[in-house]
Amino acid sequence: MAILENIRKRTTVLILIIGMALFAFVISGIFTSDGFSGGKVGSSVGDINGEEISIDAFRQKLERATRTSGQSASSMQLVNTIWNQVERNTLLDQQIEALGIDIEQDQIIEVIKSSPGLAQNPQFADENGQFDERKFRDFILELKINAPSQYEDWLQDEQAIIENAKQQVYFNLVRAGMGATLKEGELDYKLANDKVDIRYVRVPYASIPDSTITVTRNEIEAYIKENEKKYTQEKSRDIQFVYFEEGPSDEDIDATEAAITALLDDSVEYFEDRDTTETIPGFRNTKDVNAFLDRNSDAKYDSIFKAKSELPTQFADALFELTPGELYGPYRDGDVFKVSRMMAKKPNGSVKASHILITYQGAERANPEVTRSKEEAKQKAEDVLEEALKQDAVFAQLARDNSDGPSAPRGGDLGFFQEGIMTPKFNDFAFGNPVGHIGLVETEFGFHIVKVDEKRDLVQLATLTRDIQPSDETINALFTDATKFEMTAVDSDKSLSEVAQENDYVVRPVNRLKAMDENLPGLGAQRRIVQWAFSEDTNLGDIKRFDVNNGYAVVQLTATYKKGLMDVEDASVTVLPILRKKKKAEKIKAENAGKSMSEIAAAYATTVSNATALTVKSPTIPGAGREPLVVGTAFSMEVGKTSSFISGESGVFMFEVTNKEEAPALDNYVTYSNNLQASNAARVANSLVEALKEKADIEDNRSVFY
Repeated sequence: MAILENIRKRTTVLILIIGMALFAFVISGIFTSDGFSGGKVGSSVGDINGEEISIDAFRQKLERATRTSGQSASSMQLVNTIWNQVERNTLLDQQIEALGIDIEQDQIIEVIKSSPGLAQNPQFADENGQFDERKFRDFILELKINAPSQYEDWLQDEQAIIENAKQQVYFNLVRAGMGATLKEGELDYKLANDKVDIRYVRVPYASIPDSTITVTRNEIEAYIKENEKKYTQEKSRDIQFVYFEEGPSDEDIDATEAAITALLDDSVEYFEDRDTTETIPGFRNTKDVNAFLDRNSDAKYDSIFKAKSELPTQFADALFELTPGELYGPYRDGDVFKVSRMMAKKPNGSVKASHILITYQGAERANPEVTRSKEEAKQKAEDVLEEALKQDAVFAQLARDNSDGPSAPRGGDLGFFQEGIMTPKFNDFAFGNPVGHIGLVETEFGFHIVKVDEKRDLVQLATLTRDIQPSDETINALFTDATKFEMTAVDSDKSLSEVAQENDYVVRPVNRLKAMDENLPGLGAQRRIVQWAFSEDTNLGDIKRFDVNNGYAVVQLTATYKKGLMDVEDASVTVLPILRKKKKAEKIKAENAGKSMSEIAAAYATTVSNATALTVKSPTIPGAGREPLVVGTAFSMEVGKTSSFISGESGVFMFEVTNKEEAPALDNYVTYSNNLQASNAARVANSLVEALKEKADIEDNRSVFY
């Protein structure tokens, strides 16, 4: 019953602890015979190697993730995260099942014991403070009886634990084959430490204008086919849209300004029930500013005193010069009309100070490592004060070297503060002394050497505000304009761009939109538009109006791209520079055949340069950049030999190997082989999943549902 009582009191906390502790693991079937499994009910959100991913199961995971993360279930970021998890786990589970990998109960309980969030939880500890498996089992049993919703969450955690445990076994099996021999360690050492020196001449590709090189469509097409893997594309769409943004008209702006102006002076109001008139004080004369702003302003009264730097920059000078009771405005600050009234001024109302705190054992908030006595602290403070008062003293450096306070790294700078913020004695010193004064103050925290750095005046303003918003008439007119434009664009023989141009509207293109994209430039999150663009019912050239953030967008589908090999036009952006560089290399080689390095350098107005201590692992040539082919070729040659032309990354090279230096032999290379093995093992999980994904047959239907 004691466990049951604790459950009733702390169920939410414990479930949260369990959920967080087990998030990175996975268990199953150890406390129950029926684990969580999503039935294949209804449509599937995807298919991975013939295994359907039930939309019902997917939604369950999404709903749970939404609850724990606090995000909206419609968040595409969350949808994508869940899909990536499902995709990863399904691919791995298929391999695990094929290999017959399973986890025993004793292995699972060890996973739980290794989780600090559970193993160190006193709820599950025995009298010796050790994790008690029986108490944990009892907790889960009581959870099943008394908290069914939390128990369902637990079942998903349980399933996740076993899933992850199996995956770790699978990864470990792969890692076991990722060893590195001593010979491989030796090679890794040599690649990093063997050095080569070269004399070289480089003819940059940039020395030949692009305009002199012709690349044909057939050549681009042939290159794409030779490199199909690099030039495959997802299905995508191009759209264009006209955005009708909801905003105030000139009339709305004038009306807002007139409305706020009408509140400034007194008005006479007739009360029919009393058959009398009364004068209602305006903002200028009201005695109760707080109540007036409550009734008439879009922003409430802010009574805090402020420095000039805290006021709107454009109006700060004018506002700061007001006398008490004087008004300034109406003035427009962004999308708000304002009228400000000076309530009070406080000269030197804010002080900036620096201090050096010398604390002692027993002082309030003193660091436990401080052992000096109060007398010793006072003596040190007086010594530091003497240094601080010297003409050439740098107070900030003295603070960094001597202060026990948290402001020491900032040179003791405490920033600006108003009266009443600091402890009384410190406050009185800072506000009672002129700028530049340095003195000693004793407080409950210790001894302070205080420097008054700066003072500034403060003002208290009451500001009447009215937000500038579109009127109903403006909103209705915008809807009419958007609808009229949509109908004209649909019915007209002219293109959407032509109709927009006739009406002085701006057309905004969005290219290569992916099925799972969410945000559109200038419109924000617009999944409905993306889904429409990819719908089977939407045809090329179709136009539709959408309600969007603060207005309407009239959208047209302008291009569709199928999944598969890129066409020449799309791929040419990346292929053209590659083929140009190849042709430039061939031209440079042909024009300089038989020439020496000196002759080539003279022909291109350059020099023969030297590069020393080049390594295979860092193949960077000073002045030329990263050139792995050049450096690798140099290591394969004998000293004194001259290379043929080498097509590098930045140009065509010819070089002579002037020196080669082998790294000193080591007694053994176990350190390097271990580093190789650790590096390989660290990449197993991600590399393995990516390899499985590349070979898998995956059908992704997320865009149909979200």
